Amino acid sequence: MSTASSHDDEDTFKILIATDIHLGYLEKDPVRGNDTFVTFKEILEHAQKNEVDFILLGGDLFHDNKPSRKTIHSCLELLRKYCMGDRPVQFEILSDQAVNFHYSKFPWVNYQDENLNISIPVFSIHGNHDDPTGADALCALDILSCAGLLNHFGRSTSVEKIDISPILLRKGRTKIALYGLGAIPDERLYRMFVNKQVTMLRPKEDEDSWFNLFVIHQNRSKHGATNYIPEQFLDDFINLVVWGHEHECKIAPFQNEQQRFYVSQPGSSVVTSLSPGEAVKKHIGLLHVKGKKMKMQKIALETVRTFQIEDIVLADHPDLFNPDNPNVTQAIQAFCMEKVDYAGGFEPFSVHRFSQKYIHRVANPKDIIHFFRHREQKEKNDIDLNFGKLVSRPAEGITLRVEDLVKQYFQTAEKKVQLSLLTERGMGEAVQEFVDKEEKDAIEELVKFQLEKTQKFLKEHRTDAEEDKIDEEVRKFRESRKKNTEEEDKEVREAMTRARAHRSEDAVLVAASSDEDSMDMDMMGTGDPSEGLSATLSRGRSRARGRARGARGQNSTRGSSRRGRGSTSQESTSSSRTYKPVSVPAKNMSIIDAFKSQKLNASLRSSQSYSEDIVDIDSDPEDTSFVPSSKVNQRLPTTSSLSKRGSQSQTSRGVDFESDEDDPFMSPATSRRTK
Repeated sequence: MSTASSHDDEDTFKILIATDIHLGYLEKDPVRGNDTFVTFKEILEHAQKNEVDFILLGGDLFHDNKPSRKTIHSCLELLRKYCMGDRPVQFEILSDQAVNFHYSKFPWVNYQDENLNISIPVFSIHGNHDDPTGADALCALDILSCAGLLNHFGRSTSVEKIDISPILLRKGRTKIALYGLGAIPDERLYRMFVNKQVTMLRPKEDEDSWFNLFVIHQNRSKHGATNYIPEQFLDDFINLVVWGHEHECKIAPFQNEQQRFYVSQPGSSVVTSLSPGEAVKKHIGLLHVKGKKMKMQKIALETVRTFQIEDIVLADHPDLFNPDNPNVTQAIQAFCMEKVDYAGGFEPFSVHRFSQKYIHRVANPKDIIHFFRHREQKEKNDIDLNFGKLVSRPAEGITLRVEDLVKQYFQTAEKKVQLSLLTERGMGEAVQEFVDKEEKDAIEELVKFQLEKTQKFLKEHRTDAEEDKIDEEVRKFRESRKKNTEEEDKEVREAMTRARAHRSEDAVLVAASSDEDSMDMDMMGTGDPSEGLSATLSRGRSRARGRARGARGQNSTRGSSRRGRGSTSQESTSSSRTYKPVSVPAKNMSIIDAFKSQKLNASLRSSQSYSEDIVDIDSDPEDTSFVPSSKVNQRLPTTSSLSKRGSQSQTSRGVDFESDEDDPFMSPATSRRTK
């Protein structure tokens, strides 16, 4: 190896980039069930063959929020096979890893873990398909992170402010600031950008010497007024944006003329919808970064099934088809391959019978042909909304969301059916949680939470117990909440947290009940049955009272995790029989009933706080430094040197993008981007 090439390797990052792998998609399909795993294997083989420094994934590694055991097992198997080994990692991390991976119980990069042998680190943000959910806000990526096979970063759960802290990487003389932001509902993130609530932190020293790489998972195409993230929202000091979520492969970096950064959209590695964008050839990217110069090498995926789509309008071929011809169906069957518009008097034939001819040639024979007729849209002057038609027949090209349907339904419903206490926005969010995340208590908890808030509002304003006055105050309170969207988002999120906590407590109660029942049955088997029964009942009551009084303050191990990996936890053994109290819901009361009841009992005037307990996890100061070692992939000293800077930097922001045919490292770096 020449000295020049060796010098280039020492200063050049090689990063394999992929997004939207969707492991587990159609896993029960007898033909396509293993497609996602085969392609993921090909991606990892390319990473191993090219000896990349690390793999960067842009979200939606899994197709389902709760992947099956087969999917999890196959993913773990492939990551262990291709990403573990003795090849040393050639780059170091300079940033504070406790900040970069603060949601993890092991807040450091996996290749610096002395118990693991990682040859290819994998860094990934979460997407909208595998986003964190549940009582502990966990996702499938957290399982891989806990197993030490993946580094999950870019998490943010705040609805008020987002500070994106980069992972600072250095290889030789090349430094990369890796920013990541996992999937957030587009409308919420759009509003936060508009209100300047999203801040990207920059290194305090030599901020212009870093190559700034940002990976995001949001709508790039405009699906509505605020249902996407415009590129202009992103800071202009970024050099390259890797955009996930969009499935059409546009991996060649495209320069934004206004912000002057480049955008690469790798697209998905599997076809998940019958759309023209999915028919584009699938690629992954091999990104070379040296200094402020970059080069994106396209790598075609060969294991992805060929997908073709074409619109055929029979009326455009009058020389071939005549609807009055009795043999026109046979002519159409001989001509059809994909999708047919049979408007103009033509009649469809049996798609099932037609698809049988291609059952051994096409993976999805039932999807070969989709018949439809174009109908002229008639203008309607009335504002009546047919909810059933809206759900069953969505307009082509428009994505209908649950919260939008709820909002439209209540806004157009009769006055007696409209909501008087809840807001359409909050109810829509709760219904979406119920449908998408299977949170069965979401709607109930939202109703109870808003009822409590309204009761507290009426008590504080000392409203007279008259129905008209109460209705007027409730209406004013509801309108004020609708105007304050941030407060409403916070309330909805708090209600959802209570729903998840309620589900978690139910699971603990079931486990505890089964455990105590088995113990009580053993006790009842000896001595007098009546004495055993009375003793069991007495013991059950005392345990319940003990848990109700003391359990709330006993769960303190969550905030006391330490970096020391040789210590044993004694708290778990001492608190294994401690459970959280399960609150028994009281009988639901209306606003008027609750208002009258508080007149009779003045002791109920004390307000309750339902804010979530937040535990501050402090890192162990003894573990902030690492012992240097001769091995390259041992843990290195960390330095936290980030500060908030304005995005509109007045210094030159130069990055060169070279095509696949050009070598970006032979000529001196020239700045093409200057203010």
